[in-house]
Formats: sequence, C-alpha cells, structure tokens
Amino acid sequence: MMATANPGITRDLSCSAVEWQTRIDLAALYRAFVHYGWTDYIYTHLTARVPDEEDTYLINPFGLLFDEICASNLLKVDFDGRLISGDYPVNGVGHLIHTSVLRARSDINFVLHSHTRAGCAVSGMKCGLLPLSQHAMVVLDQVTYHPFALATDEAQECERIVQDLGGKFLQLMHNHGLLACGRSAAEAFWFHYYLEMACKIQVDILASGEETVLPTDTAVEAIRREFDVEQTGLGDEGWPALTRLLERKHPDYKR
Repeated sequence: MMATANPGITRDLSCSAVEWQTRIDLAALYRAFVHYGWTDYIYTHLTARVPDEEDTYLINPFGLLFDEICASNLLKVDFDGRLISGDYPVNGVGHLIHTSVLRARSDINFVLHSHTRAGCAVSGMKCGLLPLSQHAMVVLDQVTYHPFALATDEAQECERIVQDLGGKFLQLMHNHGLLACGRSAAEAFWFHYYLEMACKIQVDILASGEETVLPTDTAVEAIRREFDVEQTGLGDEGWPALTRLLERKHPDYKR
C-alpha cells in the first residue's frame, strides 16, 4: 500500500494524482537514506515505476545530493532512456540497472541501489550473508548474489543482474553494494533496512574475532515463515512512523 497523500501538500497538476503520490513516496525514500546514512555522495539511485503509465519510471536528478531531492524535481524517464520531464541529466548506469529489473519484474514498483559501508563489506565476503542475527534471518531467504564485472556489454551485464535476482527481492552485488526491491515504497525500505542492519551486525561480529553462534535450521525456517514474502504489506507498520519523522526533519521532501 502507498502512503495516503497529505491534504496540506499542493500537488503538481502536470501529473496525475497517483503519480504525485508515487513521487512523494520516492522522495521519502531518498530522505530516509539521508537520515540513515545510506548515501554515497551524488551516486547510487532509487527508482519507482509510474503506476498509471506504461514503461516509465522516476529517478533522482543526477548531480543532486539526496537531501536536495523532492517530489517535484524527480526525473520521469521512459524505459528507452528518453527524458520525459525534469531539468537534470539521467544517471546512465542507474537507468540500465533499474529498467532491467522493472522490465523483467512487473510485481516490483520500487528499486533501491546503495553503496553502504556495511553492505559493500559483506558484498566482498565469500561467505555471503550469514544467519548471525534475527535481522539476517528475516531476509536471508530473499538474498541473491551477483558477481562483479566490468562488462563490455552493459545490456548483457544488466540481464545477468536480473537473472541472478530471479523472483527474489534482494541482491548482494559482489564488491559493489546492495539492491533492494519492493512492491511498495514501504516494502522496499523494509527489505533494505533489514539487509543493511544484518550486514552491519555481521561486520561487527566477525571483526570481534569471537567464535560465532549460528542458529539451528529450524529457527531460521521459523523466521522465514513469519516474514513470508507471499504476504502483502511488509513494511507497512513502520512506514507511517518513518514519514512522520521525515515531516519533522525534512518537510520539504513533499514539495
């Protein structure tokens, strides 16, 4: 479910009401990344499918910091890379990665790519994500892996990303970072939050040098069943609290 539009916010009448709400939700994700320290200068990218149009999506204006991004300055781009609206260039790498996922997975509406310190650290570990914490167990079943490559053919490289993602919602991109997807903004945030927390905890535990404690397979399976992705609304419980925080700290994200 998407968040309900705030009646106190004036909508840009050049787009539909449903697109404007999607813009608000995506802008909220950008500001949430600022709040949690998940940004990487002007790089990385978060996108949303435009729900009432075919083969179009929203992405950050390339060159802006995430705390400058708001609903009205998001770029609208078609899947062929043509800029439909906006005053900034499109991040070419972001376009390729995100449109590949959005084309292949009609169930996904939001795609988040980050280069967090912990995410990059675990992406460089041969062991991958370990069930060292409840945070990890919540998302472990959804994590896929993609080998790093300086591809000579970018389209083929993006196709490999999609193939490696399969029907899951998370990817550790080796030596690179994280990819988190969702059917809603709330769900995409929820997946990224838990994967990033799991990575932080894993880095801390392994750095301690202490012998690790691993849960039983039965315990891991119990957690997987509790957070089965077949259920709808993952992340919905916390999304209103997150947007209230943003309204206090970054109220301009809705403009």
